[in-house]
Amino acid sequence: MANLLQIEEPGRTPSEVPQWGAFLELGFRPLYMAGCLWAAVSVALWVFAPNWLHGQLTGVIWHAHEILWGFIATIAVGFLLTAGNNWTGVNPLKGKALGVLVLLWVLARLGFLVPGTTAFVLASGSTLLFFAWAAVALGRAIYSTRNQRNYGVPLLMAALGVAEGLFLLAARGGDYLLLMERFNTGLLCMAIVTLLVARRVIPFFAMRAVTGLKLPMHTRSGHVQLTAGCLAIGCGLLGWTQAMALFLSVAGTIALVQLVSWKPWSVRRVPLLWILYVGYASLGLGLLVAAGHAAELVPRAAWPAHVIGVAGFSVLIIGMVTRTALGHLGRPLRADRLMVACYLLVMIAAALRLVALLPTSLTLVALHASASAWIPAFALYLWRFVPMLIRPRMNSAGTPILNTDKIPVRPRSPR
Repeated sequence: MANLLQIEEPGRTPSEVPQWGAFLELGFRPLYMAGCLWAAVSVALWVFAPNWLHGQLTGVIWHAHEILWGFIATIAVGFLLTAGNNWTGVNPLKGKALGVLVLLWVLARLGFLVPGTTAFVLASGSTLLFFAWAAVALGRAIYSTRNQRNYGVPLLMAALGVAEGLFLLAARGGDYLLLMERFNTGLLCMAIVTLLVARRVIPFFAMRAVTGLKLPMHTRSGHVQLTAGCLAIGCGLLGWTQAMALFLSVAGTIALVQLVSWKPWSVRRVPLLWILYVGYASLGLGLLVAAGHAAELVPRAAWPAHVIGVAGFSVLIIGMVTRTALGHLGRPLRADRLMVACYLLVMIAAALRLVALLPTSLTLVALHASASAWIPAFALYLWRFVPMLIRPRMNSAGTPILNTDKIPVRPRSPR
């Protein structure tokens, strides 16, 4: 009878139990989480508590640096490390090595908040090592498997780190004009990475999601586009602003032509797709705005920075961190209402941030309203995805894959 009265509580299934091995399995897991958390926290500090910013990078300089390299570039690194695994069948970073990479990222974020030269040097070294280590790891995976199609990707990741180093040197020297030039260099390096990734994944995702849809991959125009972007960066560093404007116009126009050929109307009912289309369109427009600024037709540098950075990168990011996370976690590729709410909030935040650039009495109101949409957008993303990011991937049968170190990956052809 005593045995009959012993009622055991049901234990949690493995899919419900967080695992360090799962969390540090692929780069997107910790870096999507870290980047999106920092997107919310850094904007909250910048808009609502700027008096807490006491580091060597002050005010708008800190804000620009942390959004571009602390948030946007961090998400890009997480995506590329994960994509590298798919391209080559070799996981660039996992386990303790990936954990150290994340620790470097954390040290950089904290160091730039702490006053004093020592903290600045520690933070600078940590963030530069973060990009260098990620680039070397990705390069080792790509070059060792002779994945020729992606030979340039590790170099682009390294370029993000070099651009950041130039920015930090200019900030340390107190040369504001040089600092803005270095920031624009980093912005364009990030734009090239984004154009490369988005041109590949948007039509691929669309054709998988919409039955019977056939879209061009635009490989040749993509090569022209990336070449124009690289030449724009080179011309900017040399001070050839008119040539820079020309190449930016080419890159931006190609982006918009590509987008039209991808039949936007066909994805209007698929949130996981239309959010990427909106972001890519904004990026193309942002490059044209940047061309206008280089040609002295757009007076304020804030316009290209925010059209490209907020309306372009950030809208693409909120789409990518949902679509790619669902795919790599083995979840159904469907956006629920919370995800759509995240998309709408980021787009509202982007629109309001551009309104805040207008010379009107609504500047401060629009800025605060933008931050009030931006912060909950990324908070909701974290609330929805963190429980999945720290747990094992689901297989096709909807059960967890417990041994995450032995997930079979079929390497793609190097060509």
